[in-house]
Amino acid sequence: MINHPFSNEIYPDSPPLDDRSKEMRRLVIDALDGGGRGHLGSSMSLIEIMRVIYDDVANHRPDEPMWEGRDRCILSKGHGCLALYAALACHNYFPREEMRQFCHFPSRLGGHPERSKVPGVEASTGALGHGLSIGVGMALAARIRKRNNRIFVVMGDGEINEGSVWEAAMSASKHSLSHLTAIVDYNKIQSYGRTAEVLDLEPLLDKWRAFGFETVECDGHDVKALTDVLKNPLSTTKPSMVIAHTVKGKGVAFAENDPEWHHKSRVPAEQISAMYAALAENQ
Repeated sequence: MINHPFSNEIYPDSPPLDDRSKEMRRLVIDALDGGGRGHLGSSMSLIEIMRVIYDDVANHRPDEPMWEGRDRCILSKGHGCLALYAALACHNYFPREEMRQFCHFPSRLGGHPERSKVPGVEASTGALGHGLSIGVGMALAARIRKRNNRIFVVMGDGEINEGSVWEAAMSASKHSLSHLTAIVDYNKIQSYGRTAEVLDLEPLLDKWRAFGFETVECDGHDVKALTDVLKNPLSTTKPSMVIAHTVKGKGVAFAENDPEWHHKSRVPAEQISAMYAALAENQ
């Protein structure tokens, strides 16, 4: 597939948002309401990806966040942390009420996730392009220790403009890290414009295959499709790449596919109310 204009044109029949997806989005809005700012678009496109990893795929223990047998999930696009926080709150890594303390002093929920502060966060991210390298190191460590932990790395599409991503990809392929699964949240919009205009990524699937990854693409808002591709590694000899076609701001119709909603430094009460209403109307 080449030159995708909008992800909802690729998968026009995405399933309607169910109660779980709406629940997680409400937690994101709660955080925006409490903090008065945040990355709405970048977080909403991630919800189903984070939901499937934590609900259906990864082995993890909320009451024992540092359990050695856990699978690791690294949110490399750390600015989308509200989606990660929502997933962790839904699994009782911390109380849901803390979402409303987002970006407050002295809340542990900052604008980027911090491993030393937030239970369940595997890496402090936000300087883009580093997550896959961290994931490669974790996957190599697991192999050396003869453990079968799976490593998931979730990246943004704008993020993979970074050269360090492709250096890490070459290393993952060289070492045949079959228990490493990378996911691109391909919402087609980065901080100040459309990825096709800033730095066109296509043909993206062919690029990852050329770098030695077993690669598939799917609807990033279809829970069943995501579960099917993430449940098991795609290969026994190669690292996996899932290109998840998503909608920036998914679930809040007036923010969908709008670069202005990448981040808001001020979110007035009337916009918060409109977000809750838009989510309630989303079928």
